[in-house]
Amino acid sequence: MTVPAQLFRTACSGHSASDEQGKKQMINSSHGELETGSRTASQALADYLAEWSLRTGIAVEIWALPKQPLPVVIAEIVHGTIRDVLQEVERQASARTVSIALTVTADRLRLTVSDDGRGMSAEAFEARLHGRRAQAVGLGGRLTVNGVQGEGTTTSATVPLRRGRLSWPGSQNR
Repeated sequence: MTVPAQLFRTACSGHSASDEQGKKQMINSSHGELETGSRTASQALADYLAEWSLRTGIAVEIWALPKQPLPVVIAEIVHGTIRDVLQEVERQASARTVSIALTVTADRLRLTVSDDGRGMSAEAFEARLHGRRAQAVGLGGRLTVNGVQGEGTTTSATVPLRRGRLSWPGSQNR
């Protein structure tokens, strides 16, 4: 099925699925894992989201992605969480649009994935996200799922970045 290009919309600049540098790092679509290369996790994630949107016909709106590189462990958790949430959206939600925001402050990363589908309960996502929640908690963060029947579901995760365990490349722990 051909999906119009406007189904993939982005509200951030500098991240393009057709970016020339994209040939250096791609998402392995059969496994949904980040491969090595010179691109940032945000660029690779934007490519993955464009591919997912084209494959499923569900529009993706990216409201924010960090321009700076993410610590590897955080990038893996973020990508895995988004992949798992999108699998549930595709499988159960009957959504037309998914919105994603990944923001970073001096001490915290926050991921929000919202859909306009049927509105799933936390229990409906629990089997898929149990391991992701444990990862977030293990890093001092949290993962929550809130669904409103008939209006959609929002999955949010927060992870502290400067608590002696994780910090940005080149920064000092506080």
